[in-house]
Amino acid sequence: MSLTASHHELDLEALEQLSSGARSMGSSAVQACEMITGAVVLATCNRFEVYLEVAADAAPTERDLLHASEEVSRLIAAESGASVEAARSAFTVRSGPDVAEHLFSVASGLDSMVVGEREIAGQVRRALDAAHAAGTTSAQLERLFQRASRTSKKVSQLTHLGADGRSVVSVGLDLAEAAIPPWRQTRAVIVGTGAYAGASVAALRARGCTDVSVYSASGRAEAFAQTRGVRAAPDLVTALSDADLVVSCSGAGVRRPLTTEAGTDPADSLEYILHTAAVLTARERAAERMGEHLPPRPLVILDLALHRDVDPRVGDIDHVLLMDLGTIRAHVPSVGSEPVQMARAIVAQAAVDYVDLEAVRAADRIVVSLRERILAEVEAEVVRTAGSFSSAADAAAHEKSLRRLGATLLHRAIARIREATRAGTPLDEIEVDLTLAGSLR
Repeated sequence: MSLTASHHELDLEALEQLSSGARSMGSSAVQACEMITGAVVLATCNRFEVYLEVAADAAPTERDLLHASEEVSRLIAAESGASVEAARSAFTVRSGPDVAEHLFSVASGLDSMVVGEREIAGQVRRALDAAHAAGTTSAQLERLFQRASRTSKKVSQLTHLGADGRSVVSVGLDLAEAAIPPWRQTRAVIVGTGAYAGASVAALRARGCTDVSVYSASGRAEAFAQTRGVRAAPDLVTALSDADLVVSCSGAGVRRPLTTEAGTDPADSLEYILHTAAVLTARERAAERMGEHLPPRPLVILDLALHRDVDPRVGDIDHVLLMDLGTIRAHVPSVGSEPVQMARAIVAQAAVDYVDLEAVRAADRIVVSLRERILAEVEAEVVRTAGSFSSAADAAAHEKSLRRLGATLLHRAIARIREATRAGTPLDEIEVDLTLAGSLR
């Protein structure tokens, strides 16, 4: 089953708050509910999704799934400071085949803010890696996420949906372009060292920007800069004072406990990487260097982090243009319908194939039971008729015939099991319906 929330249903502030405990949610879910035996959490700039394996004595019932979703909703509420009801109502709950089709769509970029963006494929892979590291994955979730990655690659190869490099980063840079110098003259600062930071460096270079530095509050800027051929900025204010463009994507903003005091600015419930005092100081330094007779040089800031890196009040500073994910979402260009339709068809077929394979896999124990029963009946029949033949050759021929009949019965039974599981017949009913109808005699 899955619990999913994204930019389709929620504004980004609500999504940001709900996902504040995303990093530990998988471990918390597995520890809190014995019915949950596996969990993978996918948290990106515009979605928060929890994928669960729910175990029960038989196939999980609606009641089992409701119990698991209630447990996860309570955990999310406790971590985020939202009410349980708000957490419960924020998520779309899926189970069975719907889970696979949704995840495959997500991994293929069909559910993204920018349709066809490629960063999400890497984020899906890293979500599984994180579950590995936390010890919360399971065999079924492994297969689900691996198939999602293969589906994403197939969509990319057959539709070229992401070939033009459309992404949150590229759309943000397109919006910034009108307010900054030509790219070869632009001085850019990247705040953060994660996947979006790497994508930002690549996108800037593709546009001709070569003056790029990176800052990291966690101290990882030096290693990041060396591997990508950019400069490490030891001091953020100094870097800002020289910059034309800032791309902030560290995701290190932290939400403090929410206050209920009347008149409190919601922005005060966050701690930011880039706050107003730092930007004001940087702008003053830039103005001093340029001289009063020159017009102030504008500064464009792209905040691409879900947990905002930049205090929204920075946008009130003169000659500073702040654009966040909400701004980018409002300017996302449309994509042609033909490649999207083709991609959706690929995803739908991949989901059907995955569900079929899982159904057959789940029926393996029935097949094993049938095989053991047939072999036992064959052996019993061989023993019973051992003295009924006049020659060893006749006895051997009879035994060969029995084993051939047993193999035929097993083959027919397996075919019926696969047909029944694909039709959605519960496993316990298949065991009853597909017991051997014939006799070996």
